[in-house]
Amino acid sequence: MNDADTLNELVTAAKASFGQSMTPADLENAKAQFLGKSGRITELMKGMAQLSVEEKKSRGAAINLAKQAIEAALNERRQALANAELEKQLKAEALDVSLPGRQRPQGGLHPVSLTLERIEAIFGSMGFDVAQGPEIETDWFNFTALNTPEDHPARSMHDTFYVEGGTEAAPNLLRTHTSPMQIRYAVQHVKKHRALIDAGGRMPEIRVIAPGRTYRVDSDATHSPMFHQCEGLWIGENVSFKDLKFVFTDFCRTFFESDDLVLRFRPSFFPFTEPSAEIDIQFPSGPLAGRWLEVAGSGQVHPNVVRNMGLDPEKYIGFAFGMGPDRLTMLRYGVNDLRLFFDGDIRFLSQFQS
Repeated sequence: MNDADTLNELVTAAKASFGQSMTPADLENAKAQFLGKSGRITELMKGMAQLSVEEKKSRGAAINLAKQAIEAALNERRQALANAELEKQLKAEALDVSLPGRQRPQGGLHPVSLTLERIEAIFGSMGFDVAQGPEIETDWFNFTALNTPEDHPARSMHDTFYVEGGTEAAPNLLRTHTSPMQIRYAVQHVKKHRALIDAGGRMPEIRVIAPGRTYRVDSDATHSPMFHQCEGLWIGENVSFKDLKFVFTDFCRTFFESDDLVLRFRPSFFPFTEPSAEIDIQFPSGPLAGRWLEVAGSGQVHPNVVRNMGLDPEKYIGFAFGMGPDRLTMLRYGVNDLRLFFDGDIRFLSQFQS
């Protein structure tokens, strides 16, 4: 067998070995057998040392041609393996365009927001405006203007979040209720109609609710440092406690969709109303049937508060109430832990989406 046949067989053997390599690692091992430092091509090159110059030229050229053929076969197999791996990856990551797209789940309102919207809609149907005010409030609007004396427990650092700003005599705080909007709204209303009032005319009635966030140092299963409140106010020349009972009874029965709901106005005390009453409700059926549940505080607006509105308490009278939308939400939906509203658990919140 001459040298040409030997080199042809070597190229054929290399191609066969490369073809049987199923992974890049196998292919590199096969390459080493033919083109490595101890490979067959290298061994052939070493054997040329004993040849004449003319033989070296001819044999060297033949070996180089065989080496080039083997390298071409190696590169071809490398590309084939790379193409096969890419094809495998593409199949694994294939996108079936005939499938429907993945839609983002539709969001919705928080259950407390649903309650606030419901409250606003019901009182809006009774002619009440909706007022919004600052959550960082002054001592005057939060306490003093509402007939709350300086030694009242609510002013204690243990009950109220005081914040930077203001002065020692008039500090700023996170409002403890939305009642300051009684004064803010009424003062603006009176200012708007001052000329009519001074002329002895009849001022349009003040009829407003003020829903919003409030803050107190309190946290357990039924209390949160941040919670919601809705204040209501109706001031006019002939607004009585009877009107309070009618308005709030109608609201509760509409809110809970129960004409058989029973309300009880229980005597109590608040600095900004006189007389004052806690409002309890009793469901006619269901798991809470037969129990009295407190839902609001209320009463005739105190004369000192009316004066701080810029009105004459001998001429203008009215009522106010304050209720907790969080508690109403708990009662409406049967939630027994207030903290669930603030945990942000999608499993819980998704139950309230329509």
